[in-house]
Amino acid sequence: MKKEKVLLTGVTGFLGSHTTIQLLNKGYEVIGTLRNMNRSDAIKQIIAKNTPNINSLSFAEADLMDQEIWNDLTKEVDYVMHIASPFPRELPKHEDDLIIPAKEGTLNILKASAKNNIKRVILTSSTGSIVYGKEKSNRSGVYTENDWTDVTNKKDTTPYFRSKTIAEQAAWDFIKTNNTKLELTTICPGAILGPVLEKDFGTSANIVIKMIDGKSPALPKLGFEIVDVRSAADLHIKAMESPKASGERFAAVAGFLSFKELAAILREKFPNKKIPKTILPNFAVRLFSNIDKTLKPILIDLGMERKIDNSKAKQLLNWQPISNNEAIVACAQSIVNLDIL
Repeated sequence: MKKEKVLLTGVTGFLGSHTTIQLLNKGYEVIGTLRNMNRSDAIKQIIAKNTPNINSLSFAEADLMDQEIWNDLTKEVDYVMHIASPFPRELPKHEDDLIIPAKEGTLNILKASAKNNIKRVILTSSTGSIVYGKEKSNRSGVYTENDWTDVTNKKDTTPYFRSKTIAEQAAWDFIKTNNTKLELTTICPGAILGPVLEKDFGTSANIVIKMIDGKSPALPKLGFEIVDVRSAADLHIKAMESPKASGERFAAVAGFLSFKELAAILREKFPNKKIPKTILPNFAVRLFSNIDKTLKPILIDLGMERKIDNSKAKQLLNWQPISNNEAIVACAQSIVNLDIL
């Protein structure tokens, strides 16, 4: 029987590499795209440690903005997982530097997929396309996949969240307005934690690094929805395989945690690490963000509790996410093991 083939964008990323491993372990053939072939040997070695089916993985160099390459790469492929997305550690000077590649890249992939009769595209979006763009009085609360971030509200969105929302909405509009058999499913993960595979890791892992590197004197008063990278990868594959997932949007979250709760979990597991206990007042975080620019994007979450109901993925796809506790400990342990600190 011929193996089904999956084209996966962003194979070197945190979620991309974990999803590739699970796909290979399930017997799929995977073509992983990366921006630069120089990374292919390194990522191949890392993935090979986690699967016996490394021979079913091949690589292709591709730029999201290059329509021609996607026309070629989607030929004779069954599914596309579009996981790659520009994620900055600091706010960009021009938001279009994020929004244009996110939107145009997504549309390039969808156009090529429709042209070459791909069965389904799984697009990685973000909880950032669900919970933002609200007035201050109603930012905290429980959201579902029916909610959308309002990108016109600049006070309660960041360029990254706007880019994810605009790209996802453009994808749904493409499916609606084009007479195509192509199916679309979108996955909206929260902060992705879990085991880091290499020193070039996902941005979310910085949350844990900043907790255990001994440099943070105090904790900001905020929290977020978390998901283990292995569970996020599993949901992508379930969404690809299940007929029920066509035309659906799924939040990949396993529960809301505050920085205070996260620190407590780490303190219990790593008693020798200097993990902060003090809560920093909101004004101090705002002040400090002028020095540490990586704090700028989180200011809109100070004092807020934006929670998301994950029952849809559980009920429709029988998804059972790994606990937040395990996601956090596995992330920290892998950081220690890889000497990232």
